[in-house]
Amino acid sequence: MDLNQLLILQLIAHFISDFTLQPERMANDKNNLGFRSKLLKWHILITFITAWVFSFQVNFVFGALTIAILHWIADGIKKYIKDNNTIGRYSFFIDQIIHLTIIISVVLLYNNYFQLIPIFNFTLSVKFLLIIGCYIFSAKPSNIIIKETFMVFNIQASSSGNDDLPNAGKLIGIIERFLVLTFVILNQFEAVGFLIAAKSILRFKDDNTIKTEYVLIGTMLSFGIAIALGIFINLY
Repeated sequence: MDLNQLLILQLIAHFISDFTLQPERMANDKNNLGFRSKLLKWHILITFITAWVFSFQVNFVFGALTIAILHWIADGIKKYIKDNNTIGRYSFFIDQIIHLTIIISVVLLYNNYFQLIPIFNFTLSVKFLLIIGCYIFSAKPSNIIIKETFMVFNIQASSSGNDDLPNAGKLIGIIERFLVLTFVILNQFEAVGFLIAAKSILRFKDDNTIKTEYVLIGTMLSFGIAIALGIFINLY
């Protein structure tokens, strides 16, 4: 295992603990109560376990503990950032920048002072780990990033009635990002264009201009994330 592999594994652990394994109820409770949240300790426990497990190293327990403690502090103060009238709308992105800075710093320090000794012979390539990480990021993390981007720019959809399937848009977004990411990795950009055209026909027949623009923005962000991830993988 080298530094790049450990760093990617820790980013994957973060995506899983802070997004995939964090239900909306827990996130809202932490955002509203900060250090007083009863669910915060369980989130930090999950953060610690995932960071340690995904290091594949017994002695990274101290690195995982450091990440978990600093994660607890960052999540605790997020409430005060969120309540600030000036930067409150950017609280999610500020919080994520802090978390990513913590992870990168801990991994770099660990690499400088400890020898990387995985518990088994680690043979997965960096590119393979990148692909896994990008697919995980394309799921729930990207849904939340798109949602938070809407909040930053104060974009809201008009009422769409009761005929829409609950959470259907989230699932559609995940599937389309998986498809686009796969097409870009395989250098099949024609298929990406076909997918965009197909979705345009299916989704933009609504006469509600506001809703159409909302869907268009979401689609552009969704496709943009997947294409950027695919290009990043291909450049490695």
